[in-house]
Amino acid sequence: MKTLFDKIWNSHVVREIPSGREVIYIDRHFIHEVTSPQAFDGLKRRGIGLRHISKTTATADHNVPTINQHLPIKEAQSREQVAKLYTNCEEFGVELYGLGHEKQGIVHVIGPELGLTKPGMTIVCGDSHTSTHGAFGCIAFGIGTSQVEQVMATNCLILTRPKTMRITINGNLGKNVFAKDIILYIISELTAAGGTGYFVEYAGEAIRSLSMEARMTICNMSIEMGARGGMIAPDQTTIDYLLKTPNAPKSEEAIAFWQSLKTDEGATFDKEYTFEASDITPMITYGTNPGMGIKIAANVPTLASGKKSLDYMGLQGGEQLLGKQVNYVFIGSCTNSRIEDLRLVADYVKGKQKADNVTAFVVPGSKKVERQAQEEGIDKVLAAAGFELREPGCSACLGMNEDKIPAGEYCVSTSNRNFEGRQGPGARTFLASPLTAAATAIAGHIVDVSLIEN
Repeated sequence: MKTLFDKIWNSHVVREIPSGREVIYIDRHFIHEVTSPQAFDGLKRRGIGLRHISKTTATADHNVPTINQHLPIKEAQSREQVAKLYTNCEEFGVELYGLGHEKQGIVHVIGPELGLTKPGMTIVCGDSHTSTHGAFGCIAFGIGTSQVEQVMATNCLILTRPKTMRITINGNLGKNVFAKDIILYIISELTAAGGTGYFVEYAGEAIRSLSMEARMTICNMSIEMGARGGMIAPDQTTIDYLLKTPNAPKSEEAIAFWQSLKTDEGATFDKEYTFEASDITPMITYGTNPGMGIKIAANVPTLASGKKSLDYMGLQGGEQLLGKQVNYVFIGSCTNSRIEDLRLVADYVKGKQKADNVTAFVVPGSKKVERQAQEEGIDKVLAAAGFELREPGCSACLGMNEDKIPAGEYCVSTSNRNFEGRQGPGARTFLASPLTAAATAIAGHIVDVSLIEN
């Protein structure tokens, strides 16, 4: 009896080595402008090329501006890194989706929507949130720059097999509870280190009820509890999504293989957790790591160990976040920038107007999502409500581009990390679902979306 993880891992073992580690074959390698320059330089020094160029896909996402992408990038370092990606991809023959390309976008958004992400694959990228792709029944994880070079040169990595964990969510979700709330709840229960050393499989009725886009949100933030990655076994929802993508196979043989990818009944995990969906409410973080999360109507904990975080956030133990004024709202990132997220936001803000004190911007995860938003009139709905729809990129998820939150300001963000300075020096981040973010923008303060009408 084998777990889904073990089935995929075992099928990709090239050989075992004396240290107990294993050489694992990598099916798909995604690269971007931040972690690839040093790797390409390493190949040049060694006088070698990529082992399998066709298995490598590049895009510009982290450092790119989300306004006026047709103009030169203003920040010098960002401009240099993006330019380096362009020249390296041209020199080595790597397919690149640069600014203005119809397929450009955040690496973990474009892989699934293009059908490059498929069940049973091993997928890596020099970005920790590569775990997103595990929603399709993949072993997907982030790697360091030296490993990026190794994969370029060999399409293999030398790895230690992680332990396995299963997290089961039973029952049905409550009103206005979304995938972001599920994963924030799990991390708050297990802590930001609770998954360290494990690869997590998510299961249960609540997980099966989710769309593929919602499942990607769950797997995306597996890394935020210290896990190596997260995954969900393929089912009909997975197949229906893939059959609409341009690069996924449509054959009966491929579908039969995808359907075979599941944990055997009776297979054992190194650790298991079970939660009830009815216990999950809209969630929000209050501190400076994603494990510092609470039900949105709860009080901020009074913990001696959390004093530094509370001081940074300007909060006191025992206070509520409901009603707290927030001047910035960011909806985007590889966690929540897909068309379903934008539709949810647009449905709520239609006919409403954002609060005067709020700056609200929405950043689509890809050019495809941007086009869909325009075709469906979402851009017009957002504009009428005072929200700004920008161009694709990682944006205010991280302070590596022009979209930074000012020091001392609060931002309700749909991104994945609330570390000190993550959204800009001195910025203070509350992580929440797209609906909570949208409702906050309209009200001008934090709102419990379980109390609002859809």
